[in-house]
Amino acid sequence: MTTATAATAASRTDSGRPQKDRPDKPETTQPRQNPPTFLSDPYPTLARMRESAPVSVLNSDGGLRLWIIPRYVDVRAALSDRRFAQDVRRAQALADSRVQGVNLGTEITHMLSSDPPDHTRLRRVVQAAFSRKRVDAMRPMVERITHELLDDLGAAAARHTARTTTATVDLVRDFAFPLPILVVCELLGFPPEDRDLYRKWSTAIVTQAGDHAAFLRAVQEMGAYVLALADRRIRRNDRPADLLTELMAARERGELTDDEIVGMVALLLIGGHETTVNLLSTSCLALLRNPGQTAWLRADLTRMPRAVEEFLRYDSPICMATTRFTTEPVDVGGVEIPQDEFVLLSLGAANRDPARFQDPDRLVLDRGDAGHLAFGGGIHRCLGALLGKLETEIALTALLARYPAMTLACPERDLRWRNTMMLRGLEALPLTLHR
Repeated sequence: MTTATAATAASRTDSGRPQKDRPDKPETTQPRQNPPTFLSDPYPTLARMRESAPVSVLNSDGGLRLWIIPRYVDVRAALSDRRFAQDVRRAQALADSRVQGVNLGTEITHMLSSDPPDHTRLRRVVQAAFSRKRVDAMRPMVERITHELLDDLGAAAARHTARTTTATVDLVRDFAFPLPILVVCELLGFPPEDRDLYRKWSTAIVTQAGDHAAFLRAVQEMGAYVLALADRRIRRNDRPADLLTELMAARERGELTDDEIVGMVALLLIGGHETTVNLLSTSCLALLRNPGQTAWLRADLTRMPRAVEEFLRYDSPICMATTRFTTEPVDVGGVEIPQDEFVLLSLGAANRDPARFQDPDRLVLDRGDAGHLAFGGGIHRCLGALLGKLETEIALTALLARYPAMTLACPERDLRWRNTMMLRGLEALPLTLHR
């Protein structure tokens, strides 16, 4: 069972019913059928969970017990608490001792599935590539890709709208997906023409709960692809100034194995585009739902950095942080989680916690509060946070400047959401763009 599995299990449970006379005791429930609207709006269920108790105990589809932490103060503390470990091999052994047939994805080793000292070593290899100086230097490249995509989007839409003043597009397919994947391709030095292949692998890996065989195929195909690309560079003595070259150099210095290079690339490919794809699509939907906030932003697009922080809080692109397990008993809000228990931290619930944010279910673009947990925290805080924010700021600014008005091209009830509660994003966002 992966993080995606665990998160889906949470979505299938009504964890909002408080226990009588013991409001701060964890509640154990069994999974049941998804409410029809859960994926489209998980926040009422997360709110009931948050109000019910500091910890809820759920049972996954595979029978594994999961402890869900939903409150901001507890999630923030847990993100930096080393007693919540993430080593995937230790986690797999623990899961195997409880139930059969649970797969946590040990086939990929990367920073998010490691603890110190391995985590420290792996992060050190790539952290310089995501420094503020390096990210700032990427601005011209991100702007170029953004405007090229908008040019292509407008041209393609115009061909299908008989030269009218409106254009219908799928913002996810035509803009939100290609932008971050093309940026990651330039960062890694990967052929951009293979971007649909990267997307296929990414989808199989992040949703492995539904098809573990597809997950394994994706890992094997990605591994063969990455190592073949690296070996081809060595044979040709071709070492461009990109991140894959830096990973190859780290391998030659004995700092990385082949498996770790593949794991690092998988993490950068997936983490480098999945969150931004989701953030761009949910941010646009939030603007469509909140015309007053949209007008405030359009009046001065230099406000975009502040708006992006609110988009991150309001509809976090990662709803559940990666699975952790306790290495000793841990007290959370007066509830003790025993040693060797699996834990999920709900970033989505924490970022809507009224104990931390005033009127948290309302989009307030000038909130001026960047205290959200959308990028996690502690040693596992998202390495690409600065790049993700830069991409979103540039993309939304250019989109709103290019198209003064956007409307949904389908009823909102027909929108399709990613079928995982780890990630929070749309499968597609059909829009009519008004020039």
